[in-house]
Amino acid sequence: MTLSTTKSATRVEGSPPPLSIGLTGRMGSGKGEVARFLRERNFKYISLSDMVRAEARLLGRPVNRQQMQDVGNRLRREGGSGVLGFRVRDHVLAHPETHRWIIDGIRNPAEVIALRRMPCFLLLGIDAPFQTIRERLLSRNRDTDRLSETELRQRLDREWGEGEPPDGQRVGDCMSMTDHIIHNNNDLPDLDRQVRIWIQGIEENHENH
Repeated sequence: MTLSTTKSATRVEGSPPPLSIGLTGRMGSGKGEVARFLRERNFKYISLSDMVRAEARLLGRPVNRQQMQDVGNRLRREGGSGVLGFRVRDHVLAHPETHRWIIDGIRNPAEVIALRRMPCFLLLGIDAPFQTIRERLLSRNRDTDRLSETELRQRLDREWGEGEPPDGQRVGDCMSMTDHIIHNNNDLPDLDRQVRIWIQGIEENHENH
């Protein structure tokens, strides 16, 4: 895999441009654990979901998955499908002192397109079987994760893009745009091993630019 780079007005002469890793995948697939691993490697975390959550609070909406999906869809409908990606991109480019970013919560292909306008952006997909996702969500013991099997399948189907408009959540389309997919169907040490192997190759490639 070769990193695609473009010149940036904020780039320090002779140094590589910021490395940004985007995350996409179903809820409960393990994106949070991957983000934790990368933060331990000095990646700064930013999430599209945090922007949606803040908007939901401003509107006085309950912060649950259903409302988050609805608010996120409204933002995309009113500001364009890539609006959250553009907001994150602007934030990253406004902080040239930060050289590594982990961008979580990517759920629409237009967001991927917006983020790919940054130098050195790579999209990492995380996947896991349904029963594994269900067990993980139950173990987290969050109010928003207490779903019956039928409800969970419906949420996952909607998140994947079933019945969603072009500016809605379309994780399935995002997964088809990834640079690499990690199958998180084992334990945490195995997930860490997969991420470590992948990111080490990316870092070596990036440093040689």
